[in-house]
Amino acid sequence: MANDPDSSHAALAPALPPTASPRIGLVSLGCPKALVDSERIITQLRAEGYAISPDYAGADAVIVNTCGFLDSARTESLEAIGEALHENGKVIVTGCLGAEADVIRGAHPAVLAITGPHQYEAVMEAVRAHAPRRADPFIDLIPEHGFKLTPRHYAYLKISEGCNNRCSFCIIPSMRGDLVSRPANAVLREAEKLVNAGVKELLVISQDTSAYGVDIRYAESQWRGRPLRARFYDLAEALGDLGVWVRLHYVYPYPHVDDVIPLMAAGKILPYLDIPFQHAAPRVLKAMRRPANQDRVLERIHRWRQICPDLTIRSSFIVGFPGETDADFETLLDFLEAADIDRAGCFKYENVTGAVSRDLPDHVEEHVKAERYGAFMERATELAEAQSRRKIGKTLDVLIDAIDAETGDAIGRSFADAPEIDGSVRIMGRSGIKVGDLTRAMITDAEGYDLVADERPKGLSGVMKRRKILFGRR
Repeated sequence: MANDPDSSHAALAPALPPTASPRIGLVSLGCPKALVDSERIITQLRAEGYAISPDYAGADAVIVNTCGFLDSARTESLEAIGEALHENGKVIVTGCLGAEADVIRGAHPAVLAITGPHQYEAVMEAVRAHAPRRADPFIDLIPEHGFKLTPRHYAYLKISEGCNNRCSFCIIPSMRGDLVSRPANAVLREAEKLVNAGVKELLVISQDTSAYGVDIRYAESQWRGRPLRARFYDLAEALGDLGVWVRLHYVYPYPHVDDVIPLMAAGKILPYLDIPFQHAAPRVLKAMRRPANQDRVLERIHRWRQICPDLTIRSSFIVGFPGETDADFETLLDFLEAADIDRAGCFKYENVTGAVSRDLPDHVEEHVKAERYGAFMERATELAEAQSRRKIGKTLDVLIDAIDAETGDAIGRSFADAPEIDGSVRIMGRSGIKVGDLTRAMITDAEGYDLVADERPKGLSGVMKRRKILFGRR
């Protein structure tokens, strides 16, 4: 299980049908929001007649979509750029780290061009300049829904760019800008195209999903002959009418989030909230510049579960933030238990370049961060295992992600499990199930974060490793 939904991963577009057009490779690093950016770049490339290369050697140029959220991610991005330069030589850089062109040029002066996040046209201008396409009146058609880097049965649906929050540890607004929400009908049109193409699960993402529409004053647009407001609740309700799983990620615990819980209880959207609480101690939250009323948050969580008992809450937390005391850390552990957080990820505070928190006093020593990280993950694992055991004997809907080539077992996820970051359900010996099927299974056993249906397998280790589709790497 990965610790954090924003943790860095890498993906490369699969090869598409052969063509005489120039071939472009694309390495995608970072979170699902960056993956959606990569999908849009690929769609535009194909719309203009470019082919996609599965390896460095066959590419006329390589695009590296970078991550810059943490210093460790920045290092990984710079390493990926260096590898692409070494293996291919013609590299275009985009993404979050692209907002710091001087850092990239300082490490890799040979890159052809640098653009910031979601600057798709600037990326295409660089591609056209350095890998011009030969005139061809018969440009390949692209699917109406565009090209996806995820499996066919689920897709990320980005509803906005940027963020209006100014958390002291985060530099995302300086890289991606302030909140820019998409019109509601544009989001619904994309979602409908994805569903028509066979997608069974929509994963709604943005930097702050619950702030959707604030910047455009919840503007109305027309959808299916009626006005639809660009508001968190209205969008969730409309997506729930499409008849597929709808999973909400990166939701801040604003009061209006209460309104979507009845939609979950009614089965319109999945009873799952990904809420980045980050901490629980009021003084630490204040230093982080985040909402600091822990008691009120607990009250709301308990009220949510009264309305929707099946609600699963995933969250991410930071340990070792400047000024965090032993007492603050104990408050965090107490909150985990009191809130009964189902899926808890954690990372040790990093002194990110450009973050306000770098200048805070009383930085925590690295060995203390490591000790607290270990204690946190031990407690989080205990809670997750208890949640898994509670599901034994229940019958759940399971969306199938893979078929074990050796055993024939179907491996999928329940409503409580997002792809790549949560647990899995292994259905033993079920024949006739295909990837992308939505099936029913009775849970008979649990091991860690993972569930077993029908009978106990010999082992679950490695059942659901993080997907990494990448040429020449890992």
